[in-house]
Amino acid sequence: MATSKIKKGDTVQVIAGKNKGQTGKVSAVDSKNHKVTVEGLNKVTKHTKPSAGHPDGGLIQEEAPLDSSNVMLVVDGKTTRVGFSIKDGKKVRIAKKTGAAID
Repeated sequence: MATSKIKKGDTVQVIAGKNKGQTGKVSAVDSKNHKVTVEGLNKVTKHTKPSAGHPDGGLIQEEAPLDSSNVMLVVDGKTTRVGFSIKDGKKVRIAKKTGAAID
């Protein structure tokens, strides 16, 4: 499987969908299904029954995963594509716009 270009903790901008143009920090990555969860974006309302975790039940707002193709990495305030390069025997991510190493 190829290395994921988006990692947990990266700042990304949404480039498609209802949250287009908004930025946030990646809180979770599901590389198997090519999904990322971004803090504060793509909020959905879930109906829950009363349980130990939520004794009152009701409506809960939570972030839903986005497809990884709908987000773009932000480096130095600008969106950029991601490439890979070998430096000192290690594979590192490279920002295509600036050529700078991300990791």
